Amino acid sequence: MTSQKTRKLVESALMIALATILSFFKVDGFWAQGGSVTACSMLPIIFIAFRYGLVWGSFTGVAYGLLQLLLATNSLAGASIGALVGSVLLDYILAFGILGIAAIFKKTIKNETIALASGSAFVIFLRFIMHFLSGVLIFGSYAPEGQSAAVYSLIYNGSYMLPEMILTTLVAVILTRYFSLETMSSKKV
Repeated sequence: MTSQKTRKLVESALMIALATILSFFKVDGFWAQGGSVTACSMLPIIFIAFRYGLVWGSFTGVAYGLLQLLLATNSLAGASIGALVGSVLLDYILAFGILGIAAIFKKTIKNETIALASGSAFVIFLRFIMHFLSGVLIFGSYAPEGQSAAVYSLIYNGSYMLPEMILTTLVAVILTRYFSLETMSSKKV
């Protein structure tokens, strides 16, 4: 294995570890079927996408999503096989794998700060869409009497994904003032 491949694997593993640690710093308890506002836990995965591209970023996101699944197995207790498979696909594999798409903003927007902020907001919105679909298709039965599954899912998933998007995008903007995403070296301010 070349030193570049080794570096890529090590950096990705470190960012997955950092993302996992950040995921433990959260506001939760309100969301009975899962979800929380974390300390920008998706940002390290988005950094990997910006550094190594869409495919590698998506691969790293899927690995992180599978780790999150292992850490949250109690949220799927008692689910049917269909609900379990659907939730694993929508809430973990696709929802976190989609974070790699942030890399497209690096090539289309020249300003690093705007590219990272736009990429972060966009992929977190796409992650929300995955959770929204899961809420409608799998967890719609939790909707209160008289409320549609779509409205329930929109409110439930939006209540944690919107603050997560705002917080992550803000921190991304702040960090680009101090670090270059290309080299991950500090900038002189």
